[in-house]
Amino acid sequence: MNRHRYLYPIPVVIAILLGGCTLAPEYTRPEAPVASRWPGGPAYGETETVPGTPRATEMAWQEFFTDERLRKVIQTALNNNRDLRLAALNVERARALYGIQRAELFPSVDVLGSGIKQRIPADLSEFGKARTIEQYSVDLGIVSWEIDFFGRIRSLKDEALEEYFATEEARRSTRILLVSAVSNTYLTLAADRENLKLAEFTLETQKAAYNLIHRRYELGLASELDLRRAQTQVDTARGDIARFTQLVAQDENALNLLVGSSAPGELLPQDLGGVGAPNEISPGMSSEVLLQRPDILAEEHRLKAANANIGAARAAFFPRIALTTAVGTASSELSGLFKSGSGAWTFAPQIVMPIFDARLWSAYGATKVQKEIALVQYEKAIQTAFREVADALAVRGTVDMQLSAQQSLVDAAAVTYRLSTTRYAKGIDSYLGVLDAQRSLYGAEQGLIAIRLARLANQVRLYAVLGGGGG
Repeated sequence: MNRHRYLYPIPVVIAILLGGCTLAPEYTRPEAPVASRWPGGPAYGETETVPGTPRATEMAWQEFFTDERLRKVIQTALNNNRDLRLAALNVERARALYGIQRAELFPSVDVLGSGIKQRIPADLSEFGKARTIEQYSVDLGIVSWEIDFFGRIRSLKDEALEEYFATEEARRSTRILLVSAVSNTYLTLAADRENLKLAEFTLETQKAAYNLIHRRYELGLASELDLRRAQTQVDTARGDIARFTQLVAQDENALNLLVGSSAPGELLPQDLGGVGAPNEISPGMSSEVLLQRPDILAEEHRLKAANANIGAARAAFFPRIALTTAVGTASSELSGLFKSGSGAWTFAPQIVMPIFDARLWSAYGATKVQKEIALVQYEKAIQTAFREVADALAVRGTVDMQLSAQQSLVDAAAVTYRLSTTRYAKGIDSYLGVLDAQRSLYGAEQGLIAIRLARLANQVRLYAVLGGGGG
């Protein structure tokens, strides 16, 4: 067996190789394709930092949400939600894949034992007669370890690392979405339950009015038209009760799906008034805060991964050197493997120099295009995030005015309904005036619930789109 001793100690070679550089382009964070400040104008109000008001990323979700029951529901969701669990498993997988790629930098040392027994016929034997050959060996060595002179493996390792970081940021983003989704579903359930109570109260009111008009009709003091108009209001309220009963059930189903189990009844809200409002947060003055959002960080890590992949594609144009080496013992007899004089070694370096391979140029071009794709996706993520924050700020800047106007409308509609009812009872007006006033009041009260829900939900949305809740 023809064997040669390797020339350099493996630790020295590894130290030299790991200290090398790669052919990946130097990464520079691209300029954000959005304005440096949040938009201003009548819709946005004051967006500057209010002293003492923390930013979203400085406030944990346990501090942002003040309602104790809601906090318990969110915590249960974080423990049980399958989407979040899947995101965490994806992180573990990405970490393992990075470990595999990083291990390519180091040689794999194996022990190989082999034995062969071969009969050579007489016409093939150099001695002119048949004979049997035996050979046994035990070797400790490295098989085809690529020496990373030009950083191809290091670039692939860097790519895997950035993909791992991107997956971790995706997990944080999933966590933010889950916290936001649970709280919004919780608030929607509270609003629908309040609407259901309003519909039930309206039904009772309309039933009392219908019974009164029915008695007046029997006495000839009210027309059938008034009776039928009163009946339409009763039927409308009955239909609303059925609709909101359905919505409440669907809200509970949605919440249970997010929580990952049935949410305890004692933790569910009865109406919006019973839910503690979240704390106020400040968006700050600069839109640069968006660069710390998990989804944008994930896109930036993917951009870095594409940048590292270019380095691997460039390195493919350069020679690739592999080393196979072993040291051990060999003998023609199994019992002689470890006797004096049975030592053996091999040293087999190999170099492959690409001369012409059109696939390498195509692969290199593909990596450059992939980086451009990643850049566009990164910029689009920033623009989308900017729009989300701007929309939430526009709601925050106007929702209080909407709430004030709607409350005034409810108060006015209530007075109108009371006066119309009095005038009808005195025979001054027809029941049509009462009907219109009641419809206006009912619609105004529903609108007030919707705006109160929008205000609370927008506080949660602003917290989420500014990157809060991902810790």
